[in-house]
Amino acid sequence: MLESVHELVNWVMAWAYTPYGVLALGILAFTESSFFPIPPDVLLIALSLLNPQHALFYAAVCSVGSVSGGLFGYGLGKWGGRPLVERMFSREKIQFVQNYYHKYDVWAVAIAGFTPIPYKVFTVTAGVFLLDVKRFALASFIGRAGRFFIVATLLYFFGEPITGFLQKYFNILSVLFVVLLLGGFYLVHHLSRRSIPSDPKPQVVELPPSRKDPSQ
Repeated sequence: MLESVHELVNWVMAWAYTPYGVLALGILAFTESSFFPIPPDVLLIALSLLNPQHALFYAAVCSVGSVSGGLFGYGLGKWGGRPLVERMFSREKIQFVQNYYHKYDVWAVAIAGFTPIPYKVFTVTAGVFLLDVKRFALASFIGRAGRFFIVATLLYFFGEPITGFLQKYFNILSVLFVVLLLGGFYLVHHLSRRSIPSDPKPQVVELPPSRKDPSQ
């Protein structure tokens, strides 16, 4: 699995050396917010290293694409309802996200958008749990734009001096990124298991009924 993800990361970064790098960045940011496994950071970094003077522009493209994709994921959850989310994620992950919403309200989305926690888990479930869409969009923008612009700002000011270092240790760093990516999914899995009580009666996750189910 590690090798497959590594190859996918390399395929994503290769778009930086084509005329369609910016378009690929926007599409990647959009799709990663609902189903694609590789975060757009890898392509954002690759493009910014090639053209540090455009790093902030790349961050803006990444932010708009990611928030738009988050709203698409929200729509999937809202209109697909319970059947869709239970096909995409385990009940443990759904319970984990629900607990985060209870604790942090919509700002759980901002936390997921800024950290290695898979953002897509929160975008789809936000629609299922019918979070306020305006506050969801604001929290998504704060989390995602904050993350992308921090990366872009560092590369804007220090891109050229560290380019040689990154090229020299590119393979090692790409493997490290894959490890961090898988670590984010493991973190959700581990915390979701801990969120389930140890009593013999399993906790039932209350999800809104599907809008397409005529029996509701």
